[in-house]
Amino acid sequence: QVQLVESGGGLVQAGGSLRLSCAASGRTFSNTPMGWFRQSPGKEREFVATITWSSTSTYYADSVKGRFTISRDNTKRTAYLQMNSLKPEDTAVYYCAASRGSLSTRQAMSVTSYDYWGQGTQVTVSS
Repeated sequence: QVQLVESGGGLVQAGGSLRLSCAASGRTFSNTPMGWFRQSPGKEREFVATITWSSTSTYYADSVKGRFTISRDNTKRTAYLQMNSLKPEDTAVYYCAASRGSLSTRQAMSVTSYDYWGQGTQVTVSS
């Protein structure tokens, strides 16, 4: 089992920044890919970003590319999502997720590929 706890959400004005953290506990964290997803009211959970276990590769949704940066520190068992130039449309509950095993790029962008999820942290961007 892997337990994930997100933090760092909050209320920010458009153009501002937030840094989300995802602390992992339980079974091995360092060899699993991690992902960030988000969900707005009335919408399906959508892919935001993913990172391989070694941090060698990262992938982003087109809507956040160039503004968000995913990273991880395996020694701290923590993944991060740095969000800059925030827009009102970024408002959502943000979730981190971990997979039991390796994923292809396409799999890593899919909600159904992940086995463990955090409880989510609210991000609200005001205009």
